[in-house]
Amino acid sequence: MENRGSAKEVILGRIREIMRDAPAAEPIARDYVQTSEDGADSRLEQFTERLVDYGAEVHHVTSGEIALRAAELCEAKGVESLVVPSDLPQAWLPDVEIRSDKGLGRDVLESTGGVMTGCALAIAQTGTIILDGGERQGRRVISLLPDFHVCVILSEQIASIVPEAVSRLRSSATRPLTLISGPSATSDIELSRVEGVHGPRSLAVLVVKGGAG
Repeated sequence: MENRGSAKEVILGRIREIMRDAPAAEPIARDYVQTSEDGADSRLEQFTERLVDYGAEVHHVTSGEIALRAAELCEAKGVESLVVPSDLPQAWLPDVEIRSDKGLGRDVLESTGGVMTGCALAIAQTGTIILDGGERQGRRVISLLPDFHVCVILSEQIASIVPEAVSRLRSSATRPLTLISGPSATSDIELSRVEGVHGPRSLAVLVVKGGAG
């Protein structure tokens, strides 16, 4: 009986044989718009409109207001604890129980009221937030299990259009990406909307103008 490795080679060999006389693939056209001339204010306005339309809360803050606004959001949601990446700036942390993510188990994550992270970047065109497991983001799982997500985004992290974002993500292209466009929601064949199936039911975004401080 063939082992798994040899079976794989047999299958790939058959595919190569079938494709041997196939015509060369046509080059992919790159004549689509790849950059935008939108200014910072335009990007911020479009990004905010998209997120609000998706059902997220969006607040424009200064770096010194992050912790206070996050505390207000937690109070409004009745959230008493947050899990955060271990490298999240201390100045961002609100006055609630903070659980630093250092390999926290699933049971602890599920019992935590919310999560607070930064992001890799965001896209104004689609209202999408992208996490790549890099700085200020922590493990992917911490953004999926708690029911409330506070995401801090620096205004300079907002790209205008998708091709710009893809270009900026090249340095982390080998890492898994989490794309967030509003709170988690899905619907069945009858279009009955269900929230919180694949991630947090509530998303609050703090957009920081003028840098993180």
